[in-house]
Amino acid sequence: MRIVCLPGDGVGPEVMASAREVLAILAPDLELEDHAFGGAAILAAGTPYPDETAAACLAADAVLLGAVGLPQFDAADIRPEQGLLAIREGLDVYANLRPARLGAVDLLVVRELVGGLYFGEKGTRADGTVFDTLEYHPDQVERIARRGFEIARGRRRRVCSVDKANVLETSRMWRRVVTEVAADYPDVELEHVLVDTAAMRLVTDPERFDVILTENTFGDILSDEASAITGGIGLAASASLTDDGPGIFEPVHGSAPDIAGRGIANPAAMLRSAALMLEHGLGRRAEAQRLEAAVDEALERARTADLGGHATMAEMTAAVLEAIGR
Repeated sequence: MRIVCLPGDGVGPEVMASAREVLAILAPDLELEDHAFGGAAILAAGTPYPDETAAACLAADAVLLGAVGLPQFDAADIRPEQGLLAIREGLDVYANLRPARLGAVDLLVVRELVGGLYFGEKGTRADGTVFDTLEYHPDQVERIARRGFEIARGRRRRVCSVDKANVLETSRMWRRVVTEVAADYPDVELEHVLVDTAAMRLVTDPERFDVILTENTFGDILSDEASAITGGIGLAASASLTDDGPGIFEPVHGSAPDIAGRGIANPAAMLRSAALMLEHGLGRRAEAQRLEAAVDEALERARTADLGGHATMAEMTAAVLEAIGR
């Protein structure tokens, strides 16, 4: 199977190297190839998502992404983050999965990823008013809802659909379509919750959640909140899936340019993203479970600075490899 690796910027190439080292032992038959993406691609080719990279991604079995973002492009017209929107739209990876686990907490945010506010019409009017448009088609809501209910069937069979139906027309349509889809899954419990209430419950009672189903912007915020209550974004992985084509698997932590090159980045989120790739992208659940278990074990013995420890990235990676070898 062919994996396109997009190391990207900041600590991205470093944590990607960790993932490569682990996958070489755990799944040596995989073919991994690097391509330019993000700020590195802007510097090399003038665009964050070059045509050559896009073609490679479309032909791959899965895409493993490091991180994007460089401070020098923060106020530029062409920014590394534009590559993220382009690759998500280009591969139509509409279903973003963000697991969060710690002790009794075991939840999964299923976020619609290629619609809503981030992809709607935007601009500036003559009087200086700036606008971003939030819009969804019912078909977009139906397919993410079905994905969420299917996933819930393999978990604890509970879906919490999050919206803002007391204010937004898009949310009222969202709630209606999700309710219609739920009729096809009588074995799965559905609860509708307003986004502000959901945010509060995530802090006060996160154990109550199984699958959180929501739209793009709400999912962006709630998944980071869920990560914060289960150890921080240094541990947070994600999978972005489509119905027929390669998925994108990436850590959530960003490029962290302040610690790039120092060898102290936490590779756990990148390795957990590789585990999601093995399971959801390649159908290799046994290897995924081995990697997840190895990361969990390594975190008990080799904590990096973001978790209050002193382990380097190399030491953390070595601890994972040692756990895999047992």
